[in-house]
Amino acid sequence: MNRTTLLKWISGICEGLLAIPFAGGTFILSMSWTPLLFMFALHTITLVFSIKDARFSAGNILGMITSFIGALPLIGWVMHTITSLVLLIDAAIETKK
Repeated sequence: MNRTTLLKWISGICEGLLAIPFAGGTFILSMSWTPLLFMFALHTITLVFSIKDARFSAGNILGMITSFIGALPLIGWVMHTITSLVLLIDAAIETKK
């Protein structure tokens, strides 16, 4: 497994954890939105490595957008869920190759 696939697994799992109703929102609010900044940085790093490894996918860009929209309660939950699914599916496809 290469580093891009590993980073997609990690970011997909982290997005999934933030998508847990009430628990994810409570975690984000209790940490003063710092998890959203961390996720933005993680998605940016993953995007850079995926472009460098020629394994680009839209999941990382979607994750960066989600980091900004994640501050809105209901929309953030939906975006975290969608981003998690996109990243995990993409990582699973890359793992099978």
